[in-house]
Amino acid sequence: MPLALDLTGRTALVTGGTRGIGLGITQALLAAGATVVTCSRSAVEPVPGTTHRVCDVRDADAVQELIGSLDRLDILVNNAGGAPATDAATASPRFHEKIVGLNLLAPLVCAQAANAVMQRQETGGAIVNISSVSANRPAPTIAAYGAAKAGLDSLTTSLAMEWAPRVRVNAVDVGLCRTEQTDDHYGDDASVARIEQTIPLRRMARPEEVGNVVAFLASDLASYVSGATVACHGGGETPAFLLVQKGL
Repeated sequence: MPLALDLTGRTALVTGGTRGIGLGITQALLAAGATVVTCSRSAVEPVPGTTHRVCDVRDADAVQELIGSLDRLDILVNNAGGAPATDAATASPRFHEKIVGLNLLAPLVCAQAANAVMQRQETGGAIVNISSVSANRPAPTIAAYGAAKAGLDSLTTSLAMEWAPRVRVNAVDVGLCRTEQTDDHYGDDASVARIEQTIPLRRMARPEEVGNVVAFLASDLASYVSGATVACHGGGETPAFLLVQKGL
């Protein structure tokens, strides 16, 4: 029989799902037939076809209230995260706490609340954590972020084992991706073009490409995939000696 990625009848919650990579994930889940709820710390215009809720994912009570208000929850995508660049030597303890809180502890809080619902459902559920290639390599200027994402990858494997067989838990390690914030992070078009030459596929990802990976992991096509971390990075990072040889 033909393979089909069909999420019809399933409800998904995408944290930070209205812009950037989160928007790509939301649109991919919608295209697969899911009912999608997004959330963020502030009120924004909902993505067409979705419902948006205001919720600070670092607030356990707010998360419980949001997830408890849903009729069902089949898919949780822990996408909300990020960090501004800063010098680890001079950043305040409070800054580091906030970065780890958003990128590691908030996904755990959301996953706990989602798991409580999914364990009661006959069909269980799927959780997908959006991580980063920074989890597996040095992350200068975003050290706390990289450490938090490494923790998120580890958390993924532990929760997958604890919450099986009813709930599957996976992660996606995302590489460089073109979003509305690309210029802020990587400079003008010329700078971005030079950076893209260091990626084996010679371009940054599009948000919807990350979304396609998430939709797969949330679907029955990945019914035997749990505890996995999927690299979505265009082939990785070219070794420095090769960049020198190529004049990049």
